Amino acid sequence: MSSAPSQTLDEAAASPASAVLQALRPAALTRVHKFGGSSVADAARIAALAPLVDDGADIRAVVVSAMAGTTNALVAMAEQAASGQDWSADWSALRERHLATADTLDPDARHGLRDALGRDFDGLRDDLLALASATGDLAPLVAQVHGLGELVSSRLVQAALGGEAAGWQRLDARDVLVVHPGEMGVGVDWDASRERFADWRARRRPSRVVITGFVARDADGRSTTLGRNGSDYSAAIFANLFDADELLIWTDVDGVLSADPRLVPDAMVLPTMSYAEACELAYFGAKVLHPQTMAPVQSRAIPLCIRNTLNPSAPGTWILAENPAGDAELSPVKGLTIVRDMAVLELAGNGMVGVPGAAERLFAALHRAGVSVVMISQGSSEHSICCVVRAGQVDRARAAVESAFAEAIADTQTQGVSVTRDISILAAVGDGMVGIPGVAARLFAALAQARVNIRAIAQGASERNISVAIADADATRALRAAHSAFWLSPQTVSIGLIGPGQVGRELLSQMAAVLPRLRASSRVDLRLRGIANSGYMALDHFAIHPDEATTRLADMSTPSFDVDAFAAHIRAEHLPHALIVDCSGSEAVARRYPEWLAAGIHVVTPSKHAGSGGWERYVAIREAQRGGARFMYEATVGAGLPVISTLRNLLDTGDEIEAIDGMLSGTLAWLFNSFDGSRPFSALVRQARELGYTEPDPRDDLSGLDVARKLVILAREAGRELSLDDVDVENLVPEALRGVPRDEFLDRLEELDAPMQARLAAAQADGLALRHIAHLSREHGARVGVAALPPDHACRHTRLTDNLVQFTTARYASNPLVVQGPGAGPQVTAAGVFGDILAIAHSLSDGIGLHA
Repeated sequence: MSSAPSQTLDEAAASPASAVLQALRPAALTRVHKFGGSSVADAARIAALAPLVDDGADIRAVVVSAMAGTTNALVAMAEQAASGQDWSADWSALRERHLATADTLDPDARHGLRDALGRDFDGLRDDLLALASATGDLAPLVAQVHGLGELVSSRLVQAALGGEAAGWQRLDARDVLVVHPGEMGVGVDWDASRERFADWRARRRPSRVVITGFVARDADGRSTTLGRNGSDYSAAIFANLFDADELLIWTDVDGVLSADPRLVPDAMVLPTMSYAEACELAYFGAKVLHPQTMAPVQSRAIPLCIRNTLNPSAPGTWILAENPAGDAELSPVKGLTIVRDMAVLELAGNGMVGVPGAAERLFAALHRAGVSVVMISQGSSEHSICCVVRAGQVDRARAAVESAFAEAIADTQTQGVSVTRDISILAAVGDGMVGIPGVAARLFAALAQARVNIRAIAQGASERNISVAIADADATRALRAAHSAFWLSPQTVSIGLIGPGQVGRELLSQMAAVLPRLRASSRVDLRLRGIANSGYMALDHFAIHPDEATTRLADMSTPSFDVDAFAAHIRAEHLPHALIVDCSGSEAVARRYPEWLAAGIHVVTPSKHAGSGGWERYVAIREAQRGGARFMYEATVGAGLPVISTLRNLLDTGDEIEAIDGMLSGTLAWLFNSFDGSRPFSALVRQARELGYTEPDPRDDLSGLDVARKLVILAREAGRELSLDDVDVENLVPEALRGVPRDEFLDRLEELDAPMQARLAAAQADGLALRHIAHLSREHGARVGVAALPPDHACRHTRLTDNLVQFTTARYASNPLVVQGPGAGPQVTAAGVFGDILAIAHSLSDGIGLHA
């Protein structure tokens, strides 16, 4: 079972808007509802509208669109009729669809719905026949055809609400609404419309009315429309005419989303927006509302709410004159949107510097060419002006500008006009951005983290919108990264775990215990989204609960571990950061570290393969980190001890390492802390194996290779170009026993006793004791083996299984710095790994880079 993280700004976040609305609502309430095509798609949907509008308002107006798909069908029929094609089959199909809906809503013909619709479709047939033979201006006749959908839809909705018997009147908007064409679209003749509406209202005195959306008349009384998606505009117009207290637009989404949910899975419903925010988002193509829709309600400060017909319990998004106090704390940015199919046009040249009129000439040329400029950017040097235009207009734009600047180009005063195609615009919009430092920095940092290059930037003086031009191929990744930066914790990390062995399982246990507290108190959001072993992997879009991870993996029945698919899933574009924890101990997995780091995936591991393996791979890992991803491996040397971090701090603060000494094996520490001559060395080895301190084959510990690998890691961290072959390693296993089977070796363990007893006796004769030591210095190089130490040496004073690392530095010369504590076991090793994960998570919000 997967557990999805919180996806919404919870309903409590809407309380500021609710408080504002309660304060504004008058005793006598007028409310306008608008239902889109999906809300009246069939009889069931239409029948479900009644409880939505039964809201207790004193005056209720319901503006309706055509049934879903109807307007498209009518547009097609008008084109067919005008071009002499046969439209009869489509007419019959549309007629039957509406009549069938009427039969369901009005089965006993109480409302006379079927007859009324029959007359409407007869009128449509006459209009189509007229189109086939008409000459001259066909626009009014075409508009008459296009608007039939709203006419018949209003009849269906009126009947579903109970009809005239229940007090529901019907208004054909063409009877009152007068409009005219304008440069910005259809405009309303408010004086004429108010006069006609007041007259109609005085005669009818409606308290409940169903109104056709989309349709209107021009000043000459001819049928016209408000353009596609004009029903929202109609609703805003009638909200204004009614002087309504609220406008509710019902659609098929829960409200205005912070981004397109098809591109950003974590997009969330916004509880409130201002008119200005909604207009900015609408201009940049977000499917909120058309900018024209805002004007009629904005002029009267009418609150507007986007609601979901299919989920009426959702509170929706309120669009208000101003955001409620405290609302900006949720996020300074209210919405993000992408506009595609753009191109950058740039005019550059030294001859433009300080010359008045260059910009005027540029934009005048674009205006004459009918090119719309979406975004403008110019540096203070005035060396270049770039603008973003629609891709379909860029060739016309370039020709126009080249013509306007032909003389300057010929004289090399400008370098000419360049065009960059396949561009998208990412727009970040929010009133909370105004006067707030760091918003742009957060956006740009998120895009940098996602490896998105910005081609141009524009921000208005209002600070309400930041727009950036980016390559179209980067658009989705950029949108997801920006969304994460503003709506998720900056420490949200997508995590994949490879190798759920002893350490991996303990890590899962620790995560399960700690993650809820971290999310609540530190805003660290670690999402385990994948787990894998050598044969299987389990992936989840949202998150796998750590307690359920191994069960999810065990339930996988088909071998499916694909390391590339695993990494691609963890590096989710909708989450800001990705991290893979490798507890597998696999050399094959370690070979993937450089490419993961280069792709922006952080890597944490207790495995020594990468840190002590081939020098070329080590260099590749370090180089790959220059892109920002971090490689953390604290647990490779001292398990949970802060050995590597201590060494880093010494170096980063300018100290110089003179020598490193240490007991780097808990097994060997126990053996030599216990070896005082009272018991044979072989007996101690057998006891350590019984206690679980050794590997299944003790030769893996006694060979010293594991300690040598740890010393190589420390040497490299200290800046030494050292490989395993450069370490002088003493193997405590006699040569004769190194190649024999494990059981034979265990039977012959006593062959270790005589030489070890002799070394102990010699040391004790000088007042010394034996310890297994790793040593690194310029003078003596790197060596691992048994050494006789004096009583005052730090390694003589450890607990049985403790690890100890001693740093002798320029600052700590006479009194070396010592790090000591448990250095083995699944719990402390997992804690070291977990500490690395948290160190990365905490650093991400501060923009801290890698340790080079």
